Amino acid sequence: MKFALPLTATALAMAAPAFAAAPIAGKWVTEDGDAVVTIAKCGSTYCGRISEFLVIPPEGKNQRDINNRNKSLRSRKILGMPVLTNFREDGDQWRGKIYDPRNGKTYTSILQRQSNGRLKVEGCVKVVVNICDGQTWKPAR
Repeated sequence: MKFALPLTATALAMAAPAFAAAPIAGKWVTEDGDAVVTIAKCGSTYCGRISEFLVIPPEGKNQRDINNRNKSLRSRKILGMPVLTNFREDGDQWRGKIYDPRNGKTYTSILQRQSNGRLKVEGCVKVVVNICDGQTWKPAR
């Protein structure tokens, strides 16, 4: 009986990484292929910025955040702008906020690495329950 506790503790310690979320840091190409988002550590959380345009926006590389609901932010450039903010590990997922510069809205978001190496990205709105829609991003090369 003296060995039961140490073996149980060891087994739990070894099992814990199986429930951890796979890392999300890196460069990701959005599903529509318009941009690269770079996800990295931002203090105690993770964030993602538009780091490259793969398709030049209508106003060129200096496209501004004209659809932002906050008028004071409409003059900021989209290139380099944070679109993923405050992501924290939650089991096998990451939870935070995602901003869509196309409509100027921010959504609750869930990120999850898939077994094929891609990143599942969901934005959710709460009506009575969460309604989520998403896309899959692939690693940038």
